[in-house]
Amino acid sequence: MPLNIHWTKEWGNFDNCSMDIAETSTNARGSEIRAIVLDYGEVLCLRPTEKQICRMADVFGIGIPQFEILYEKNRRAYDRGDLTPDRYWFGFADEPGIRLAADKIPLLRAWDVEMWSNTNPVMIAWLEALHQSGLRTALLSNMHADMVAKVRGEFEWMRNFDCTVFSHEVRSAKPEPKIYQHCLEELGTTARETLFIDDREVNITAARALGLAAIRFLSVPQLRAELERLEFCVLPSARILHGISRKGGILADC
Repeated sequence: MPLNIHWTKEWGNFDNCSMDIAETSTNARGSEIRAIVLDYGEVLCLRPTEKQICRMADVFGIGIPQFEILYEKNRRAYDRGDLTPDRYWFGFADEPGIRLAADKIPLLRAWDVEMWSNTNPVMIAWLEALHQSGLRTALLSNMHADMVAKVRGEFEWMRNFDCTVFSHEVRSAKPEPKIYQHCLEELGTTARETLFIDDREVNITAARALGLAAIRFLSVPQLRAELERLEFCVLPSARILHGISRKGGILADC
């Protein structure tokens, strides 16, 4: 999974924000699409809670804004397998005034996996529907080894993917062209026949540059609306959308 998070702009009240659907649309038509490529982080799973992030920041004695910057700083290299877990987490302590005891690293690794393990039931159900419809499906994620082990070992719904492409295993990460091309080769489809869904604009831009149809995921209702515009035949369930937040989480009061 991308695990390249951006809490500052994402932790707002999405239910009160507006968006122009045309900004995230693609020119492809639903009848042309033979394959769907899904991101993991904040698409198939929900974004971490503030409590989960605070406890990790507390290990370093810093606030969320600084933790966010340091988490992002070397994340792509970590997800790509260029850095070991120890080197990644000790990288936080390279900053002046920040210290990290070695015995805290196993805890940070466990919490890092845990905070990305709350899957979105609506999107998981849609994945199964896509697979059952006969469409080709792929998971394309910037994901480090610990998270790959979690996803492969514990999530039964992974069987609904025809192929899985993880940055750690192919040593390339979005938005690098190589990882998209590898995914297309594994799927056996052309870029024009493939729809890519991701929550990060930089990854969407890279996919479109290679000729893929692409939709930036902001919420389940928004995704459904965009798919309807494409006249795509398999849609996320509308029956429970009233109980889904903008990023896909089940609302607590529903």
